[in-house]
Amino acid sequence: MTRILGIDPGSRFTGFGVIETDGRQSQYITSGFIRVTGETWAERLGVIFEGITELVKTHQPEEMSIERVFMHRNADSALKLGQARGAAICAVITHKVPVFEYSPAEIKQSVVGKGNAAKEQVQHMVRVLLNLPGTPQADAADALAAALCHGNARVLSGRLAATLKMHSDKK
Repeated sequence: MTRILGIDPGSRFTGFGVIETDGRQSQYITSGFIRVTGETWAERLGVIFEGITELVKTHQPEEMSIERVFMHRNADSALKLGQARGAAICAVITHKVPVFEYSPAEIKQSVVGKGNAAKEQVQHMVRVLLNLPGTPQADAADALAAALCHGNARVLSGRLAATLKMHSDKK
């Protein structure tokens, strides 16, 4: 089983989710969000960094999956999202945890089956896929979806590598 930390970065709430997966089954470990507080933007980034650092120490993930930056409403929002991502990435990299990035559409496609799925659909499918007793909060659900997406991608890349090796051995 591989332990994956999923992150949904945000300037007000940064969602997190931890799962373990063997490629066929995924098990829920924990999820939630970091409430990003502080008077200055630098302090807020420090809260993200410290929160993710504590998660890494507590749950010891082997890999991290995070949503890529996308231009949503305006450039300022995208820049802040990028900085929040940077704080989260730095927190795991300092602990030698490899980072994998996926677009919002890739994450939704992996979990729901369509890249333009609504937040409620993501929440529902995360609940079903992880057999959760209730619907997770939106930021936590997005982070769990990122972790599930990476778990699926690991399986597919392993199958592709095995297929390529099999074909090269035949030559």
